[in-house]
Amino acid sequence: MAFKLVISEDSKSHQVEVDTAKDKKLIGLKIGDEIDASLVGLDGYKLKITGGSDKNGFPMKTDVEGPRRIKSLLSSGLGFKPKRDGQRRRKTIRGNTISVDIVQINTIVTEKGAKSIDELLGASEAEE
Repeated sequence: MAFKLVISEDSKSHQVEVDTAKDKKLIGLKIGDEIDASLVGLDGYKLKITGGSDKNGFPMKTDVEGPRRIKSLLSSGLGFKPKRDGQRRRKTIRGNTISVDIVQINTIVTEKGAKSIDELLGASEAEE
């Protein structure tokens, strides 16, 4: 199984695949945690986890603790856009902790390195 790590920088986004069999450093982290991006080949960069989704497409939400999946009554926000005032709906959402069931992890750049992400990712793609 592999994570798709989506890295957003200004108006650009980059997608990197991280193998969980080799690197289990992401499992157990929560939304809002900062990670060193050198584990995906981006030396000097720091990334902040902003969300993600699991293998069935359910989004991660910061309010729900742990890696569990629950049905929550939502009136607005992540996972539900109400069509009229006062509308609520029970939707399935995932907790804020990364587990093996998570497929996509969304991140933003909080600290930039010496080289650009395009240069660092382009060099790693050329080697493969």
